[in-house]
Amino acid sequence: MKLRLSTVILPVRPWHKGGSDQWVRAEELGFHAAYTYDHLSWRTFRDGPWFGAVPTLTAAAAVTGRIRLGTLVTSPNFRHPVTLAKELISLDDISGGRITLGIGAGGNGFDATALGQEPWTPRERADRFAEFVPLLDRLLTEGAVSQSGDFYSAVEARNIPGCVQRPRLPFAVAATGPRGLKLAARHGQAWVTTGDPKIFEEGTPEQSVEAIRGQVDKLGKACAETGRDVAELDKILLTGFTPDRGRPLESVDAFVDFAGRHQELGFTEIVIHWPVPDSDFAADQGVFEQIASEALSQLR
Repeated sequence: MKLRLSTVILPVRPWHKGGSDQWVRAEELGFHAAYTYDHLSWRTFRDGPWFGAVPTLTAAAAVTGRIRLGTLVTSPNFRHPVTLAKELISLDDISGGRITLGIGAGGNGFDATALGQEPWTPRERADRFAEFVPLLDRLLTEGAVSQSGDFYSAVEARNIPGCVQRPRLPFAVAATGPRGLKLAARHGQAWVTTGDPKIFEEGTPEQSVEAIRGQVDKLGKACAETGRDVAELDKILLTGFTPDRGRPLESVDAFVDFAGRHQELGFTEIVIHWPVPDSDFAADQGVFEQIASEALSQLR
């Protein structure tokens, strides 16, 4: 399968002060998809502008016509399957069937306590994720759903007419642990990784590649256990969280080298951050656009 190149646009720019231009330009550059984070606030951006993912994607759908759009990623930290399903069906309709839902178990960031709850343990996050994803799957494929769960319930929840994409919009499941990988195997049309966080600070790019190779192998085993061919899943790498950090965006050659090493592992989509000045995602806009325009032709 040919490698696809996508971007993630952080929701930090007011729509009428350049925010809309980024999405339009992403389509002009030929990106396969443009994603955004789904957080209430995030890390070093907490004290600055940060807009909601669903309204942002709705507006992006209105100013684009071809590029796929989605979250990378949504989590149960402040979402409920019933309300999320209604928003996703609406987004899929407005976009004409261009939405992908990136979804993960969440973490201990600001989202974890913003609603007044105590942070969930890793075990509880996994338990909630294991209940959240199957229920959301049902809500997006069935006209009426009732289910009583330990964490999430639905009572005659109606989702008519359903998604434009059938049987529902695709799930890109972010996971590296055994339970999450099983969810990806059972419910995902794609799998997402950012690499191994344990080696982000002091590891090497070579160690990162080997760690990701191990993740891909575990995904294959999870698929085999569920009777699914791992080749059916797209494999998405969200960059910026491996020991390479921003180096792949320093030149077209640097990116081609980075992407090629991961293409060999079976990845079908590489996602790069739209440059954000004075942040961990700072990069030269000209080089970024050159990568978007030229890199893939050197990888095929």
